[in-house]
Amino acid sequence: MSAARRVGVGIVGAGNISSQYLQAIAGFDVLEIVGIADMKPEVAEKRAAEFGIRAAPVDALLADPKAEIILNLTIPRAHVEVGLKAIAAGKHVYGEKPLGINFAEGKKLIDAARAKSLRVGSAPDTFLGGAHQQARQVIDAGSIGRVVGGTAFFACPGHEYWHPDPAFYYDIGGGPVLDMGPYYITDLVNLLGPVARVQAMSATPQQERPIYSEPKKGQKVPVHVATHVAGLMQFRSGAIIQVTLSFDVPKHSHLPIELYGTEASLIVPDPNMFGGEVKISMPRAEWEPVEVTLPYADANYRSLGLADMAHALLSNRPHRASGDLALHVLEVMEAFETASKEGRIVDIATKVERPAPIADSLVEGKIG
Repeated sequence: MSAARRVGVGIVGAGNISSQYLQAIAGFDVLEIVGIADMKPEVAEKRAAEFGIRAAPVDALLADPKAEIILNLTIPRAHVEVGLKAIAAGKHVYGEKPLGINFAEGKKLIDAARAKSLRVGSAPDTFLGGAHQQARQVIDAGSIGRVVGGTAFFACPGHEYWHPDPAFYYDIGGGPVLDMGPYYITDLVNLLGPVARVQAMSATPQQERPIYSEPKKGQKVPVHVATHVAGLMQFRSGAIIQVTLSFDVPKHSHLPIELYGTEASLIVPDPNMFGGEVKISMPRAEWEPVEVTLPYADANYRSLGLADMAHALLSNRPHRASGDLALHVLEVMEAFETASKEGRIVDIATKVERPAPIADSLVEGKIG
């Protein structure tokens, strides 16, 4: 589906992730970059020069009538603040994950947009990648039967080994649940539908973390969040998924996602990526690869959800990486903390429909 016209996008936040978005946006003809802004003007100017786009002050970009969608790439603690300013300026908002650092502020953003008939979209959009859509097609076809259980596993030794300024990963709004949980939980909602309830336990084994990456190597950052979380999610479908999210694991050999059905088991690739291997196994059989034929599986498409939102605006249909989906995921993530602190099962109040699947008739660069 070719775009009837291009939708103007203003970017707020010119940090590390912005380069990935700018590289991928070039592949979608529905998107037109109006400009980029940052609280540090020199950072915006450097990124603008790198990609041949315009740098602008934040307020000027929010006021620009050509910017229909504000792409919010600020740090998690600023997601809602910047999003609310964009909505007040009459803009649709698509933001990096998580939607907010807690459910209350995330809901405030969704409610503000709804009151002005504006849209909110949110990363991650990796669940729209070809490998994850192929896994969903296998499930929807009934090939593994009814999903009974499964595992979702992310663990690393910490972002201080590679990120140039990792402190915010250990501040309020950071931690493995809010940082990496959105990829796993969003993909699982895409595959299985909404979550019904959560229970969990957590730990913070280090009160401060030494930085091993440049330019701050040798400095230490305080830790204000749980960095090792293990829990259970029961979905409304009945499936029970064991979850581990950790910044405290030197090395492991777990697969990112496995699903166990009444007829077969399914391996789903890393939900931080758009592609990867999908495998299926019947009882007592070997793993067999599932051919990935759906689009958006072979590269970085970290603007696919934004492009889908732009097409949805033009054709007046729901967009897939929606604010409602992100709010549901945020409630689930907050429930991990509540369940761990209070030692109880936490029921999830929000309900959300599974996003529409990506059709195999689509061609690269288009989405409908």
